[in-house]
Amino acid sequence: MADFYPPVNFHFRVTDLGGDIDMDFREVSGLNAQLQTESLKEGGENTFEHTMPVRVKYTDVVLKRGVVSAGQSALTRWLKDGYENFRFQPKDFMVQLLNENHEPLMVWKVVHALPKNWKFSDFNAERGEVLIETLELSYNYFIFENA
Repeated sequence: MADFYPPVNFHFRVTDLGGDIDMDFREVSGLNAQLQTESLKEGGENTFEHTMPVRVKYTDVVLKRGVVSAGQSALTRWLKDGYENFRFQPKDFMVQLLNENHEPLMVWKVVHALPKNWKFSDFNAERGEVLIETLELSYNYFIFENA
């Protein structure tokens, strides 16, 4: 049996949000599924309550990247169309964890994403940092699979 090493989390890409320039995110967070439950009390049973699954709730996904001009980025045009013209078009996209040959190991397919928050890092003349934009997207669900 071959040795197994857990994959590293720094080699990834985001696809289907736009052109090539839209794939370069420095951070992706919020791929989280949580089971919501309800307690059910049974008559005559006083030592415990039954826990029943109700639905799955998905937290917002957060994407961070260096700012790209609106003319170069299909993603920025999508965000501007939503926030400036109030035309929100849901998007599906994928987060792919890559191996050493840049091939997908695991894939999270995010379904029906809509922009919820769009913010830019602070401007600071004392620090020479890249201007970062942070996108917070709500979505219906994700599908996790091995590539």
